[in-house]
Amino acid sequence: MTGLDIDAATTDRYQRDGVVVIRGLFADHLEDLRAGIARNMAVPGPYASTNDKPGETGLFFDDYCNWQRIPEFERVIRQSAAADVAAALMGSERVQLFHDHILVKEPGTSMATPWHQDGPYYFVEGRQTVSFWSPLDPVTDASLRCVAGSHVWPKPVLPTRWAKGDAFFDPAPYRPVPDPDAEGMDIREWDLAPGDAVAFHFATLHGARGNLDGSRRRAFSLRLLGDDARYTERPGPTSPPFPGHNMVQGQRLREDWFPMLR
Repeated sequence: MTGLDIDAATTDRYQRDGVVVIRGLFADHLEDLRAGIARNMAVPGPYASTNDKPGETGLFFDDYCNWQRIPEFERVIRQSAAADVAAALMGSERVQLFHDHILVKEPGTSMATPWHQDGPYYFVEGRQTVSFWSPLDPVTDASLRCVAGSHVWPKPVLPTRWAKGDAFFDPAPYRPVPDPDAEGMDIREWDLAPGDAVAFHFATLHGARGNLDGSRRRAFSLRLLGDDARYTERPGPTSPPFPGHNMVQGQRLREDWFPMLR
């Protein structure tokens, strides 16, 4: 395992802003991640999507929940420093795997990743959550963009389907999806080298531009949970759905499906 020291200032920024950058988190695991993405794209899982949207160019492929069938992903999840870094950022003793996610924008892909919070799509609640988003190619304009402080907004943002734009649930309990650029919000983004990672809270609003460069933009994302994470009911099907989980309100996520990493 590669050790990365996370100082108190970084943890404080994460707690305050809901997002920080961790340089080199997956730098020693790029070969596995690139091989895993190639395997994933060659044999997509049941949740794979090409995000086909009328009028958009290129290919925006994403897929999730594949770590159990792609050995390269499982190696990285278990052997990288991700769990230890997550524990430090979350202030948690335990770190539990929720799911993996890959997002690939081929050259000339115009479609943006819409602004969204991950949390409203999920059947889990808790203050101690973290996602890592790590590019496997150098990124500038196609980097992840996060709105600082959005993880403490009193009302969650409406979850929508990326290609169609329609709502997942009844919009009434949710805040409409904002336009952070037009509204002058505090958007954080970084030029990233392969293996760097943006760490952000499940409730942090984020998105990404299309990829109009001449090179691919492959990204690996990992969602992790801390001590206070619990199953919660949503007003409809969640994404990922995890059918047949048989969990009930307030229960810790079952460890045979969502293993403890530390």
